[in-house]
Amino acid sequence: MPAHESIPLKEKVRQLPDKPGVYLMKDRLGRIIYVGKAKSLKKRVSSYFTPSRAMTVHPKIRALIASIADLETIEVKSEPEALLLEGRLIKQWKPKYNTDFTDDKRFLLVRVDLAEPLPKFRLTRLRKDTHSRYFGPFAHSGLLRKTLAQMRRQFGILLADATPQRLPDGRWQLYDDVRQELYGFDNIIAADVYRARVEQACEFLDGKSREWMETVRAEMMDAAAKQNFEKAAELRDILLALEKTLAKTRRFERNHPVIRTDDEAADELAAALGLAAPPRTLECFDISHISGTFVVASMVHFADGRPDKNNYRRFQIKSFVGNDDFRAMEEVVGRRYRRLHEEGKTFPDLVVIDGGRGQIGAALKAFALIGVEPPALIGLAKKHETIIFPDERAPLNLPLTSPALNLLQRLRDEAHRFANTYNADLRSKKIRESVLDDFEGLGPVRRKALLDHFGGIDRLRAATPLQIMEVPGIGEKFAADLHAFLHGADQPPPSDEATD
Repeated sequence: MPAHESIPLKEKVRQLPDKPGVYLMKDRLGRIIYVGKAKSLKKRVSSYFTPSRAMTVHPKIRALIASIADLETIEVKSEPEALLLEGRLIKQWKPKYNTDFTDDKRFLLVRVDLAEPLPKFRLTRLRKDTHSRYFGPFAHSGLLRKTLAQMRRQFGILLADATPQRLPDGRWQLYDDVRQELYGFDNIIAADVYRARVEQACEFLDGKSREWMETVRAEMMDAAAKQNFEKAAELRDILLALEKTLAKTRRFERNHPVIRTDDEAADELAAALGLAAPPRTLECFDISHISGTFVVASMVHFADGRPDKNNYRRFQIKSFVGNDDFRAMEEVVGRRYRRLHEEGKTFPDLVVIDGGRGQIGAALKAFALIGVEPPALIGLAKKHETIIFPDERAPLNLPLTSPALNLLQRLRDEAHRFANTYNADLRSKKIRESVLDDFEGLGPVRRKALLDHFGGIDRLRAATPLQIMEVPGIGEKFAADLHAFLHGADQPPPSDEATD
């Protein structure tokens, strides 16, 4: 008999705590088939196995219950934390029985058909082709229609109701009368002049999408704090759909470069920030955590307006345990530039901190502690995309159509993505390693020795019994039993999200 016998499923359910958390249902092959959240893990998970419930639930739920062979739980401190973790794990593992939170067909998109002589801005719910640009999704149709009406006045673009006429000289008459919405824009123009308007409007709408995403994120956190979890879950679905669609839009735009270049963005940024020269190298820092756990930081590096992934860095916080963004920022900025200073390497032309005055103060303190003069440094506060200076200058808000602001937003968004990816990687690693908790006789000392020796659960699972015996304190029988256990409880593969 092996040294380990897995705890029966019913016994696991009986031992669950009356605490908030996330539960992961697994099939007989160890694959995660459903992820759920609970105010009380004990009450919620137990409800799946109540005999009287089996005949009253939806057939899909009955099929799920019939497929459950094992489960795993993650305790958290609060329901809001469970809500956020549930959404992240669903997005990462894509379980069979969860609703697809990344389906954006329920929400309105804005479509711009670039194949038209005069591209119009239309509303749609489906992606129909590959030659159009799409923006969104947007959940509130009324707000979106007001935004498009504003854009028609601001940029002089055409909406779906327009019927432009081509004139004998090749130019176009946008409307049969000079409508009020056009304000000071010419009604008779050449197609290339109109396309310049379209590009500016697209930049504006892309900024609106990011702004909308941050608004939804804030509304979700507010709803969770007020314990309105149904609304918070709905907003979370919208947020995940937004993130998916924005990622698609950015990938597509690489084939449709905007008129303004990165050189122009750098020139404008230098003028706006009062720099002596356009910044060619930029670095941005972001902190990521969930209620103070798995606190990590990212640093991304742009050169001439482009991501330079060879110079990306990621950090685990070492100086403290808990939730303190300011101390975390101070630590990682100090670690980054102390090392550059000691190695005699050049500092970037501009350092961007994701945050406001508190994060800026923490970064300045880091430079003071290592005794070096900081390079040009600013903060970018998310709520209104406000630039914060480290000196007495007043905060600055650039127009949403500004190439300089767009450059800062791309830099900040990439730092945010990189930090969140690292955070998700650590959580994924913890979930995969948790299988060792079920192996009887494996205490914390030998568990740590095994993971340190092999560098993680994936390499441990790939090891032979002889290789496992190379770890101090592991005997022949224990190694054979552990090898058999790991290969009898295969886990799902790690997330397929790219890691830089």
